[in-house]
Amino acid sequence: MNGASPHSGEFPSPADFRPSTGTMEDWNAAYVRVEDYLRAHRIHNRLHQSRLIQRILGQTAARHAADPAASPTLLAAEESARLMEAWFGAMLDRHGASSDRLASDGRVALLLCDGPARWPYAFLDERGIPPEFRNAMREGVIRAGPDLTVSSMVPRPIDLGPIPDVAGDTIESMERWPVLRTLALWLALAAMLAVLFRLTR
Repeated sequence: MNGASPHSGEFPSPADFRPSTGTMEDWNAAYVRVEDYLRAHRIHNRLHQSRLIQRILGQTAARHAADPAASPTLLAAEESARLMEAWFGAMLDRHGASSDRLASDGRVALLLCDGPARWPYAFLDERGIPPEFRNAMREGVIRAGPDLTVSSMVPRPIDLGPIPDVAGDTIESMERWPVLRTLALWLALAAMLAVLFRLTR
């Protein structure tokens, strides 16, 4: 299977992660959030997944120490998105692109080239990226289509034929002749009763 080997010198031990702020419950929730985030991107390799979680939580802990009132879970989610945006920008050579467009294009390219399975240790790695992985990512980017142009459409009245005129004349006649209106209502009621009688027999 293709893929760079994990950097053994960079693999942190969970025992080394001891944030100075926040509770254990807070950091457990942050851990689960990052783990779910990686799984959503099909990062199922446990060794690489653990290494990335430790890296993200380490950077999150530094931010939380500067702002203890913030939620570690929220900071971890922001840090995950920030790292991924920077990584996609480098992989696709799209620095300075719109965050939303870069994130969507990067995710699609990652899934189209089956990156997590073919290069299990390359996701979010900043060095040691196989050239074929980078090329596969760039080839899988969805290119924007032609720019949309605004066309001018003039509304036209809907031609219903003689129906509006006939209906209008009927309503005006019923308004002028109360007796006619009452008769029409009784006829409609009689017709409805006749239909109900036929249906219930």
